[in-house]
Amino acid sequence: MTRPKALVSWSGGKDSAWTLHTLRQQGDVEVVGLLTLVDDGSHRVSMHAVSIPLLQKQAEAAGVPLWMVSVPDPCPPEVYAAAMADVLKRASAEGISFVAFGDIFLEEVRSYREERLQGTVLKPLFPLWGRNSLELAREMLAAGVLARITSVDPRLLAPSFVGSTFDTAFIDALPSGVDACGELGEFHTFAFAGPMFKERIPVMPGAVSQNHGFYFADSTLHRAEG
Repeated sequence: MTRPKALVSWSGGKDSAWTLHTLRQQGDVEVVGLLTLVDDGSHRVSMHAVSIPLLQKQAEAAGVPLWMVSVPDPCPPEVYAAAMADVLKRASAEGISFVAFGDIFLEEVRSYREERLQGTVLKPLFPLWGRNSLELAREMLAAGVLARITSVDPRLLAPSFVGSTFDTAFIDALPSGVDACGELGEFHTFAFAGPMFKERIPVMPGAVSQNHGFYFADSTLHRAEG
């Protein structure tokens, strides 16, 4: 029996990676693309600071094509709408029925995504919706997910956390009130290992910078010498 096709909204972070894994475990849809919005100035995913080469490595390791859409940051609504119209046209031509998102509990974010897809050929999926963030984070870690903390909002979490690894020690060190998955924007990640990947992505921590009040830690591919 042919399964309906789906895209995963892909930031490069642990939640989108776990969304891919969850959909594969459930088996109801076939994931045929990782849909990524990239800032056409920095050539990175906004807020996550994930570079195009890292996104490409993730797609290769996941065995799923990367659907990359370049938009300005900030992106005017009409420019975003035009970019997404092109994506929806392509999705329709390729028989894709769903877009899956890694949102956990923010109702306004879910509503926004649902509204953007109204009247289109695509329907939203939220496979992580309603999960307890701490339980979900520990489930990811138990399954072998590892990620780098690529950005931190210093209003919500100390800048010293940027550049560290999303692991058990990181979760245990989070202050009270900080969501274990960073669902409130406290931090963002780049996933480099886990059951959704056929191999670990070799990354090294890079320089830390500050931009628009946020702290960012670059991650670079580790190149073997010789």
